[in-house]
Amino acid sequence: MTTFERKFCVAPMMEWTDRHCRFFHRLLSRRALLYTEMLTADAVIHGDRQRLLGFSEEEQPVAMQLGGSDPAKLARAARIVEDWGYLEVNLNVGCPSDRVQSGRFGACLMAEPDLVAECVAAMGNAVSVPVTVKSRIGIDDQDTQESLDRFIDTVASAGCATFIVHARKAWLEGLSPKQNRDVPPLDYPRVHRLKERRQDLEIILNGGISSLDEADAHLARVDGVMLGRAAYQDPWILAQVDSRIFGEGEPPALAGVAERMVPYIEREMARGQRLHQITRHMTGLFSAVPGARAWRRTLSEKGVKHDAGPDVLLEALACIQIPAAAE
Repeated sequence: MTTFERKFCVAPMMEWTDRHCRFFHRLLSRRALLYTEMLTADAVIHGDRQRLLGFSEEEQPVAMQLGGSDPAKLARAARIVEDWGYLEVNLNVGCPSDRVQSGRFGACLMAEPDLVAECVAAMGNAVSVPVTVKSRIGIDDQDTQESLDRFIDTVASAGCATFIVHARKAWLEGLSPKQNRDVPPLDYPRVHRLKERRQDLEIILNGGISSLDEADAHLARVDGVMLGRAAYQDPWILAQVDSRIFGEGEPPALAGVAERMVPYIEREMARGQRLHQITRHMTGLFSAVPGARAWRRTLSEKGVKHDAGPDVLLEALACIQIPAAAE
């Protein structure tokens, strides 16, 4: 089995962290732990598993995030996820969207720590891979240090040893999911205090981290960090993870990463995928270098055409002017 650490993770992001995105991200960092988009337990059990769960072994290490609140269904889904080769099963207790709440999962479950513990216990008994939980620091007016500690302690008692904590509370009414990522203030010290109190648990900090300098600072206080939008929108952050966070090697040449995507694109297009489904994740690869705007424009305008192929990526790459020393 592939070994991995959670020192640096890329967050599960709906519409973003699909298998094409993860393949691209893996070319940038060998060590980052990559998460899938969230899937509901029902989707895993009843859906098209090849489409929903299929991925390339080259993406490993990869963790699957599940949504749900029925212990039996989550246990069944977790077994399926493990059978498909994922190295971790993560339970979503952090998403505040109305759609998720209507299914009785996500952040609203922070109000039901005993149920979350029951879900974690059922999943843990069903699989041999780690079962982890991603949560907020609180919800609505239930957002004190004491309520967070009570939630963590209850769920940890069911066997969960790793918690990914978004350092914002979530408002279950009145804010959109996007607003819930920005409006509630960040409270990093609360997560730091959690780690100080529960040294026996692995605590991963999530929320608002936008640079590796910030990540480094937090790693002095917690076991790992999870970045989402910042890593997706600026892949250069990911390219530096192995050298900056893990002390391994030098960052890959970004032009080389783009070139290494060509065989993958050819393979996926032969299976019926369209170019834009893959290259939409790559538009931020170059920034602050001559030709970056032309790179983005070429991928965005030509990559969406029905007959677009790998030549569009190479055409976009030809727009980039990087001195040899910078590569």
